[in-house]
Amino acid sequence: YQPIPGTGSFIILEHLTEKVVWKNSVCKLYDIGDDVVALRWDTKMNSIGGEVLEGVQRSIAIAEERYKGLVIANSRANFSAGANVGLIFMFAAEQEYDELDFAIRQFQATTMRMRYSSIPVIVAPHGLTLGGGCEMCLHADAVQAAAESYIGLVEVGVGLIPGGGGSKEMALRASDRTIKEDIETNYLQQLFINVGTAKVSTSAHEAFDNFILRPGFDHISMNPDRRIGDAKKKVQLMWERGYTQPAPRNDIKVQGRGGLGGLLSGLHGMWMGKYISDHDKLIAEKLAYVICGGDLSMATTVTEQYLLDIEREAFLSLCGQRKTLERLQSILTTGKPLRN
Repeated sequence: YQPIPGTGSFIILEHLTEKVVWKNSVCKLYDIGDDVVALRWDTKMNSIGGEVLEGVQRSIAIAEERYKGLVIANSRANFSAGANVGLIFMFAAEQEYDELDFAIRQFQATTMRMRYSSIPVIVAPHGLTLGGGCEMCLHADAVQAAAESYIGLVEVGVGLIPGGGGSKEMALRASDRTIKEDIETNYLQQLFINVGTAKVSTSAHEAFDNFILRPGFDHISMNPDRRIGDAKKKVQLMWERGYTQPAPRNDIKVQGRGGLGGLLSGLHGMWMGKYISDHDKLIAEKLAYVICGGDLSMATTVTEQYLLDIEREAFLSLCGQRKTLERLQSILTTGKPLRN
């Protein structure tokens, strides 16, 4: 028996049943050779719940102990349709705010663990990569996306804002992108519009234009079956170049009231022109508050944890809104977003 040359590029995780390193009820961690492991989970629409978050954290811990790096990829039609909306709706409807707070903290801790692990973590999305799935891409060291990837932060459609570090990451990217001579709110405004309109890229190429993928860091696999193999090569390359653990950021420049005023005035114009409803306006105000760093009297630098805290606070406050519950219920019962 001779393996066909070139087939090493095609890694199909379901076929590696004897290579499972660790598993729980929904996740499996596979050894894909060359000291690299890959994680996949199997839930409805590959949505992300507590067990998936536990799986990600556990996989990173195992990879840090005895492997070079971790690839996160899924099979079936989509990478992930986002966080488990049913769970959020159940907690919000029963006003279990402590449970919700715990769930959001767990999600934020997981995405931050991906960012600050001592090994490279590469996410290889395909198909729908929405909400929480997109937040995982935002926090990976690099993304190896299939060309047919539909990536976006869509939480506004269910009456919430990105709560797993997505809003924080937008503020961070706006801070990093600012060029000395540039008007600082231009880029921030574009990010705000993308998230506030729940914009989803129609391909991985468009995800670069939507500022979800980063030129120079993230790449595209034209053949979706090659994306895990390509991600594995990327892990090996990063490891060989001497991957070092990033330091937590405490230099994120946020605009405070100056940026907030600009975003809110544009928002008011859209509301007066009947482009958005009252509840759309409320959600967008919360989002603007987070990505501008809150009610600060002037532009200043803040830590990532500060932004995560105000993001979580805004998310929880929206969970108490009746119209948000109606939007969540609509997605769960009809599968269609409700504009109320």
